[in-house]
Amino acid sequence: MTQPTRPDQLRIAMFSGNYNYVRDGANQALNRLVGFLLRQGAAVRIYSATNDPPAFAPTGDLVSVPSIPIPGRGEYRVALGLPASIRDDIERFRPNMIHVAAPDYMNHRAVSLGLSKGIPVLASMHTRFETYFQYYGLGWMVPTVMRMLRRFYNRCDVVLAPSPSMADMMRDDGLGKDIGIWARGIDTTIFNPERRSLEWRRSLGIADDEVVIGFLGRLVMEKGLDVFADAIRELAGREIKHRVLVIGDGPARGWLEERLPDAVYVGFQSGADLGRAAASLDMLFNPSVTETFGNVTLEVMACALPVIAARATGSENLVTDGVTGRLIKPGAISDFADVLERYVTDAALRTTHGKAGAEAAGAYDWDEVNRAVLNAYLRIAR
Repeated sequence: MTQPTRPDQLRIAMFSGNYNYVRDGANQALNRLVGFLLRQGAAVRIYSATNDPPAFAPTGDLVSVPSIPIPGRGEYRVALGLPASIRDDIERFRPNMIHVAAPDYMNHRAVSLGLSKGIPVLASMHTRFETYFQYYGLGWMVPTVMRMLRRFYNRCDVVLAPSPSMADMMRDDGLGKDIGIWARGIDTTIFNPERRSLEWRRSLGIADDEVVIGFLGRLVMEKGLDVFADAIRELAGREIKHRVLVIGDGPARGWLEERLPDAVYVGFQSGADLGRAAASLDMLFNPSVTETFGNVTLEVMACALPVIAARATGSENLVTDGVTGRLIKPGAISDFADVLERYVTDAALRTTHGKAGAEAAGAYDWDEVNRAVLNAYLRIAR
């Protein structure tokens, strides 16, 4: 097989656990990457579990792989490997590069296919799967999961992590032999301070002088909803006046509504509506420790707002502590409440840190960060 030396010679078979059936930061990044690659002249064919209707239309040619719902999390699906019909489709496509984006069964089989046919394999790391088990009482499984992850990533030619802190963690844990960075970008036509709308806030019953603490993301326990709720309840116990605005939806929405009944829940938002919602906050509170990059953190920073986040992978590469927001020890409820109180009561601090965040966010251009993946393809092809 002739290996590619130019973008227009690339034929990339991409394997994703979720390319477009539930919208999240990982598949948004993959769809943007595919759009960029197509504009460079590359051929891309994506293999993923699907559902009907999908959350959004896919970018590029998407092939549906047979799948089943995940027990207890029916909104997610797991692909049943690479059956003969899918292998035949891959054979007809004639890829000279394989990109795997999730360490599930189908992606394991895709790595094996690449190794058996001498096709280079690049893996992109999007989610800290090993952290999820703690939230569902399955912490005893973590050592086994880590062994599976090591085997998966060490069989790939290159592994791309979304942030330097995530790359360091992967090196420490032996997750890959050649580890690089594929960051994430920001669309500043959607996320910017001009999107802020007091009129929209008023429509939700939020007064102009009320300070809004925001949560942005899928409402699942692994996003740190327990820490978010406990810190907000402690802040309320101190009689610090504030409002909470929750942007997003998910299976844990009912759980959060029970614990924070006075919060405003606007559900899932996208596009210009999401930009308006993000810019209409006064700060973002992101206690998650499962992020590998933190798209929502960057989105709110681009809106010139401070971010209070857990000192964890992803966030610690975006938030500069004491400059664009604050980084707090994961799970430290009182410390989170202290910082939230400071921002709620100090408008000048919110403005100063928000402006610094917007300036820092300006460095994340989608085409530039996606070019890192293109360069990695061509490097391992050589």
